[in-house]
Amino acid sequence: IRGNRRFFTITKGLHNALQGAPFEEIKKDSTKRVLGANNLENARELDPNYDVFIVNDPQPAALRHFSPDSKAKWFWRCHVDSSQPDPEVWDFLRHYIEEYDAAVFTTRDFIPQDLRLDKVATMAPAIDPFSTKNMFIKRYVCREVLGNIGIDRQRPLITQVSRFDRWKDPFGTIKAYRLAREKIPGLQLAMVGSFATDDPEGWDIYAALSEEIIKDDDMFILSNLSGVGNMEVNAFQRASDLVVQKSIKEGFGLVVAEALWKETPVIAGNTGGIPLQMTGELSNYMVNSMEECAEKIVHCLENPALSKRLGRQGKEIITQNFLMPRLIRDELTLIKKLVAK
Repeated sequence: IRGNRRFFTITKGLHNALQGAPFEEIKKDSTKRVLGANNLENARELDPNYDVFIVNDPQPAALRHFSPDSKAKWFWRCHVDSSQPDPEVWDFLRHYIEEYDAAVFTTRDFIPQDLRLDKVATMAPAIDPFSTKNMFIKRYVCREVLGNIGIDRQRPLITQVSRFDRWKDPFGTIKAYRLAREKIPGLQLAMVGSFATDDPEGWDIYAALSEEIIKDDDMFILSNLSGVGNMEVNAFQRASDLVVQKSIKEGFGLVVAEALWKETPVIAGNTGGIPLQMTGELSNYMVNSMEECAEKIVHCLENPALSKRLGRQGKEIITQNFLMPRLIRDELTLIKKLVAK
């Protein structure tokens, strides 16, 4: 979907509001006009010759509304934790979403109670194990990659991979790292992120993080703008001793699945779709505070056999539940039901 900075600033507000943040802009007629005009323009550019349209998240939610002559089946996919959305924003979006043939959420907990739609399904995301981000790379090669970036390969490393987003709680991760470092001297932290064209807030978060990280030679901030692409993310996830994903809100958290697929243990926020991926013994490593996060970091680093066991368990969970063939099956099952009507 295409749009200008004003449009994406508004849709970022919608994204945050679906996760519970207030968004006063939605009360303005000018805001609604920008959203409507952009969705209308994008709808006019759609090729109508498809049997099914899958529309993701709030930015293009009005596409169905502005395609009144379409004979295709449409389903809307929500990737965020919409269990407690801002009431005004949800009321605005709900009228568009109820024009779809179906809506898909990650878990039943995310389905707003007042959504009136004949078909509402749940479907967890999945990773592609053969993509450059997830394909097998030998660990010594990954360590070489990190060494070239400036990481000391002889000392422990924890990594957080995420967009530069307040819901990922990057500053909480830094605080947990500093607490853990008091007991694990020489510990290093890599904050590996990416910028998305539809997320203007990311630049502000990145700037604030950079100011904090520059204070410590053992903290690193890297992004897709500094040459860290999917292959380098793969290397970080494989070569790190731990991956931290200390989210406050999380629709699913594919980075958790990515790390566990690589048998790297994960310490993550106890929120959203993360508990789907961290079952059994792994559930003991979901945290609710920076102090608890630091405690788990220290415990795992001091017990390498435990970390190895958690990594193996994690890979089995991802193999059985969160790889692309399962997602394709789920989507095709839903599509078959829709087109059969």
